[in-house]
Amino acid sequence: MPSQFFGLNIAYKGLLASNAAMNTTANNIANVQTEGYSRQRVVQQASRAIRVFQTYGCAGAGVDTLAIERVRDEFYDTKYWNNNANAGEYDIKQYYMKQFEAYFNDDGLTTGFKTIFDKMMVGGIQEWKKDPSSTNAKKQFIGTVGQLTEYFNGLAGNLQKMQADVNQEIKVKVDEINSLAGEIATLNKQINVVELSGSKANELRDRRSLLLDQLSQIVDIEVSEYPIMDQNQPDRETGAHQFIVKIAGGQKLVDGTEYNGLECRARASYEKVNQTDIDGLYDIYWKDGQKFNLYNTVMGGNLQGLIQMRDGNNGEYFNGKVEAIGRTPDDKNDTVTVSVTQKYLQDLNFSNLSDQGGKITLGNKEYYYDSWTYEISYNDKGEKVCSYTFTLSNDTDRNPQRLTNDRVGKNAEVGKGLKYQGIPYYMNQMNTWIRTFAQKFNDTLKSGYNAYNNLGCNLLTGDKPTSSIPGANEQYNLVDEYRYDTFTYEVYQERVAELVQNGMSQADAEKAAGLKVPHNADSYYHLTAMNFNVSEAVELDPDLLSHRYEKGDGVEQDALLDDLKRIATDTEKMSFRGGNASEFLQCILGDIALNASRANTFQQNFSDISEIINTQRMSISGVDEDEEAVNLVKYQHAYGLSSKMIQVLTEVYDRLILETGV
Repeated sequence: MPSQFFGLNIAYKGLLASNAAMNTTANNIANVQTEGYSRQRVVQQASRAIRVFQTYGCAGAGVDTLAIERVRDEFYDTKYWNNNANAGEYDIKQYYMKQFEAYFNDDGLTTGFKTIFDKMMVGGIQEWKKDPSSTNAKKQFIGTVGQLTEYFNGLAGNLQKMQADVNQEIKVKVDEINSLAGEIATLNKQINVVELSGSKANELRDRRSLLLDQLSQIVDIEVSEYPIMDQNQPDRETGAHQFIVKIAGGQKLVDGTEYNGLECRARASYEKVNQTDIDGLYDIYWKDGQKFNLYNTVMGGNLQGLIQMRDGNNGEYFNGKVEAIGRTPDDKNDTVTVSVTQKYLQDLNFSNLSDQGGKITLGNKEYYYDSWTYEISYNDKGEKVCSYTFTLSNDTDRNPQRLTNDRVGKNAEVGKGLKYQGIPYYMNQMNTWIRTFAQKFNDTLKSGYNAYNNLGCNLLTGDKPTSSIPGANEQYNLVDEYRYDTFTYEVYQERVAELVQNGMSQADAEKAAGLKVPHNADSYYHLTAMNFNVSEAVELDPDLLSHRYEKGDGVEQDALLDDLKRIATDTEKMSFRGGNASEFLQCILGDIALNASRANTFQQNFSDISEIINTQRMSISGVDEDEEAVNLVKYQHAYGLSSKMIQVLTEVYDRLILETGV
């Protein structure tokens, strides 16, 4: 049978419960503007009833306050984090696509490609035609050509600066990931210390969730938490939890109180992937030395947007099949011959392969190469066969293992195919147009005669790097010897026949007759938007510029100039992506407009979805001021009633003790 003071104990418990509820409500109201704060509530349950062995059975024993816990729905957290990664990716793409649009813009107010190109190919040539032999007219035309080369130089410089900015931002994001991972690991330890005592570390968990919100915008995350059991009593939960955060498709970042940080390592000059890449692009490694997969398709977040913008090549990268393994004539270096079938690899005008050495993956092994040679031959069916022979480095620090024949038949890759049109893609598009245009333009000039009755020379050329070449203005010769685009089956057969006639066997002649273009040859491959320039010799003496097809042509003959002019509009003279030379900007702007529109659309969509999910999440975990005001009144009444009950019982005990003599 309960004691006479049983009711007082029940009222006391009610007083404690109401007081806890009011304090929790006060805490919610105080944190209504606190970012990441989750609404808290008091968990109560009826106390265990007491058996009184009476006809009415058991007597209620009041209320127990079990815990103060935060109101949070993990389902909405997961949805928010997944969507946040997508929103973060397109935030980056939207920002940088606006810069692309600004760089390539030509609205008549800015000096863009169309304005400059028309000034050269329409106005410039038209003025030159008025007096083809005039030195002054040639000089004025060369000036318009110089404006075109300066336009591409400036544009390439802007894109390389953008690549440097993106590269630096990648490092900033990696540092943010490390900082967030360290804080999460520290919070995991603090949470476990608090919760081992049986309490709930609500504020610490809120802080951790807020950090995960921030991390999910940088990279895709996967979160799991499970209780740590007592090893001696497997059925007993200790109150501590193992909290694990994985990023980029399952790579473990945080494991309980430990985290595996990331670090950026700048590529050396001999580790470049693309010819147009700036020096010092970062690769990312785990602190334990393992390489972080930069090209993981599920990486997500700001990091994926930055990587795709920095390295996106539209899937056009070097890849082929290993055909043969060999050695250099001096027997110092290994060589590997790789056959290629993609059209963009069979024409060096489309090539973006590094000319400073790099890394080539043969099967699943990486090797460093110093140089390469592009080779064309023909099989017995008259079909074009293209291959590259790479000379591997003999530095044992770079290549500790020699090349073995088991690599034959394996896939060969330089870099990775990233199906996004990033900076390397646009740089390569410019280079392709420049090489093709310069080749056609120079060919036309070299087919005519100048004022000295000599054959014309190249007008468009490229500056050689001054860091390794003495003389600041030395330029590539762009010799006809390496005109791989004119190396036909008929030319190949003629070479074979000539070699056989000189005593070489048929088999050896077929091997030797192919065209070979070394990486350092003065071919149009070396002509890029960065070094595109007007021939210094022609600038100094404009009369070197040809203006007629025959030596005896009069000054009024301008057929050569008409052919130069047709290069801009005649697809038979020059074709770029199915259009003519003057349509370069339309092609590039078409790509940019599509990517910008896609970035804008998806960024808006994912932002809207984030807002919707966050609204749903906040409807559960957010603090509603009206609701808390109602709760405050409700708990105040409950507290008052419990106090009233104690007051009533006090009067009962006074009567019982003082007036009945008990």
